[in-house]
Amino acid sequence: MIQNFTKLAFTDSVKKVQEQNGSRESYSRMENSGDQYVLTSRETPLIESRDSFYMATVGENGWPYVQYRGGPKGFLKVIDSTTLGYADYRGNMQYISVGNINSTGKASLFLIDYTTQQRLKIWVESEVLSVGENPELLKALEVPGYGAQIERLIIFKIQAFDWNCRQHITPRYTKNEIKEGLANLDPEILKSCCPDEIA
Repeated sequence: MIQNFTKLAFTDSVKKVQEQNGSRESYSRMENSGDQYVLTSRETPLIESRDSFYMATVGENGWPYVQYRGGPKGFLKVIDSTTLGYADYRGNMQYISVGNINSTGKASLFLIDYTTQQRLKIWVESEVLSVGENPELLKALEVPGYGAQIERLIIFKIQAFDWNCRQHITPRYTKNEIKEGLANLDPEILKSCCPDEIA
């Protein structure tokens, strides 16, 4: 059942800690604030502009595993308002995330934009699909011009999501973001401070 993230995240032990620390009453109101699982114009641009995200899965032994997933900007695709997907490229061939998804199907995604200090948590039901058996989906998920070998397709059905607060996010910038910022500097200033950037 698709639902408010609090129904997935606020277990009895979590509620007990909230009670001990004085936040239970306010979070109790949040639990009744309605379901939140359909992406809006706020979530979609953040998702489509990422060049990486973190994915947590759990194996049948109960141990969690967190994996960094990276690719060209926009490689994580919004298929529709409740479905995400990406083409999974060949890596170190440990297949821990894939095995965990095949076992439990549950995953959490953590997306962060360091420049704007935004972070989004998404709870999903996951599925691993064959490239050869899903040509239309492959076409929708592949990134033209990116040379990495696609081994499989990963689909995420959104169950819930929540925005984190911006507190404690240290702003960071990619090399391309820094270059774009430098391009706006006066050429004389740029020449004096960063001669390598004006070759």
